[in-house]
Amino acid sequence: MDINNIPQIKHTNSGNFFLLAGPCAIEGEEMALRIAEKIVSVTDALQIPYVFKGSFKKANRSRIDSFTGIGDEKALKILQKVSETFGVPTITDIHTNEDAAMAAQYVDILQIPAFLVRQTDLVVAAAETGKTVNLKKGQFMSPESMKHAVQKVLDCNNQNVMVTDRGTMFGYQDMIVDYRGIPTMKQFATTVLDVTHSLQQPNQTTGVTGGRPDMIETVAKAGIAVGVDGIFIETHFDPANAKSDGANMLHLDYFERLMKKLVAIRKTINEF
Repeated sequence: MDINNIPQIKHTNSGNFFLLAGPCAIEGEEMALRIAEKIVSVTDALQIPYVFKGSFKKANRSRIDSFTGIGDEKALKILQKVSETFGVPTITDIHTNEDAAMAAQYVDILQIPAFLVRQTDLVVAAAETGKTVNLKKGQFMSPESMKHAVQKVLDCNNQNVMVTDRGTMFGYQDMIVDYRGIPTMKQFATTVLDVTHSLQQPNQTTGVTGGRPDMIETVAKAGIAVGVDGIFIETHFDPANAKSDGANMLHLDYFERLMKKLVAIRKTINEF
């Protein structure tokens, strides 16, 4: 796909990777605007094409008492406000067919969660909105098998599709990234590496997912080095108290330093 088809996206001629970044879940308006303001200032300075990410609800929690959201319409309106305030596109997850049409009224990209990427009706519902569709690779799927998910979107006469690697299950409680899958999936569609979810440690006995945020820089650098088109990073100014996925999020204080390093690597890669 041509990322220029994403409304409001900037800096597409910079030669940089593009970035999907923001909090795991929308917890409120103030937090979303605070995170967006910081990321926009950094990405504008470094000429990185940027999409604000935030889930309007979390439907795939391990425990019934886990945070799932502040209300669908309320969260979607916050995503819309972020877009209008900072002039950036937005992306959010959807979990049901009905979510597709609803979320499409507020955001620019619809994301299919990894556990749901084989659900044909959901993928088709997203594609038929005409919005760009981001397909997260299932933790249980090979890179090669993602071509079939991509084809479902294309068969709906929607050319705006990307795939995102978010790691592969390694045993019961860990994830690994097989970087051989990046060039494989690039044959099918624009390819993104989800750095932070690739560092999850799922299926903890507490019912709360763990993570390895200390490895974010390592995984992100490697992704740029092997040629990903985009990078996906969840970030928060207080990960320890984030309501979802705090264990593997990047602290917002470290965001600018990491982006500078990734831009430098991308510049070097572009010379070859």
